[in-house]
This record gives sequence, C-alpha cells and structure tokens, in this order.
Amino acid sequence: GLEVKREFRIGQREIYVPEIEAGSIDVFPEYTGPLLQYWKGETGARSDADVYSELTGVVPEGMKVLDAAPARDQDSYAVTSKFAEKWGLSKISDLAKVTDPMTMGANSEAEQRPNGPQGLAEAYGVKVDFTPIEDGGGPLTLSALKDGDIQLAILYSADPAISQNDVVILEDDAGLFLSSNVVPVVSDRLPESAVVALNGVSAKLTTEDLIELNQRSVGEQLPAETIAREWRKKNLPDAS
Repeated sequence: GLEVKREFRIGQREIYVPEIEAGSIDVFPEYTGPLLQYWKGETGARSDADVYSELTGVVPEGMKVLDAAPARDQDSYAVTSKFAEKWGLSKISDLAKVTDPMTMGANSEAEQRPNGPQGLAEAYGVKVDFTPIEDGGGPLTLSALKDGDIQLAILYSADPAISQNDVVILEDDAGLFLSSNVVPVVSDRLPESAVVALNGVSAKLTTEDLIELNQRSVGEQLPAETIAREWRKKNLPDAS
C-alpha cells in the first residue's frame, strides 16, 4: 500500500496549482476543461477527447495529468423553475429573452473566468451583474437563487442538490463550457505504483458514482475515508 497524507480545504486553483508545481503537493483531483482554461486561456476544444488532448500538451514542467475518468462534473448555469417558466427558459440562449436585470452568483474568481459574466456576454450576448458567493455552488448559492437575490447560479452537474431543489439547468447550446472530466494532476516525482493505482480508480469512476459519493458526503455526512473505502470495495475488489 501507499501512505497518504491528506490536506483538505486548501483553496482555489490559483493557490494549489503552484504548490503542485513546487512539489509541495503530489496529487490533486482536477477537472479537464477548467484546468485547460487555467493553463491555456482560450481554446476551441469542447469534447472529452479534444479537451484532454490539449490539456496534456500544456502541463507545466514538473507535473503531469494522468488518465481522465468517464466521470464528469460540469459547470452549468441554473435558474429556479419559476424563473424558467416565467421567461420560457430551457437553454442558455433563452436568457436573451429576459428583460429584467439579472445577477449571477458564484465564487469570486468566476467573475474573471470564462464561465462567468464575461464568457456569458461573449458567447451569448447576455449581460448580467455578478455577486460573489464563496461556497462553490453550495447551499448559500442555492439559497440566494431560491430567495431571488440572484437569478443565475453556477452549479456543478454532479451536485445531488440539483435534483433535490426546484432548479433548472440550462442547456449550453453555444458550447460555452468545456468538457469537465475528473483527472488526477500529479507531481513528476510520484512513484509508478501510485500512478497505476490512480489510473485504476479513474477507469471505474462514473458520473453516477460522483453524484452518489457527493450525496453520501453532503447528505449523509459520512467521513470521506468511509465513502472511499466502500466505493473501492464495490468497484475495485481486487485492489490491495
């Protein structure tokens, strides 16, 4: 087996990516599309394969990305079902029909990222205000959306709260959001045995798994160690 020292809640990409580059962190779970945009900026890649291919070509020295999982946790724009019904919304381009002022809520860094107000304006011609809500699309964001403090929220597609709340995910009909598969980002110094183990996990991890794992963590409040151990036992019974 491999000894692992875990550190949680270490901040956003702007904080932890330099730590991986410096070798202070050996492994970090990432997402292909957002990481590609972080390192490259603008890109025409959108599909799983194209995004991963471009990503492998822009990884900084001293780091590498391992195999991407089938599991996706996609950025998405959400509105309440009441708001969607009022304005006839089912896809992001429909937001152009809204004549009332709109405010987007998300983590503060989204204001400067391609999935934020600037990207929405460039891809769809829709202008919105922005309110920072520092919980990564969590309960504070959902509360602000349902209370009408914001009209548009950035949520993640594998969040079980989407199906448990009265919200609608708008179809990204212009392809604003890149494919976002789970992918381990690792230091070059990571031993080959760990690389093999991580690639084995990625091969088995599905989007349905992500939703279930998130529900067990947030809804059932189970420890991460318990959730991971039980998932491994079910999906990788021969792993040591």
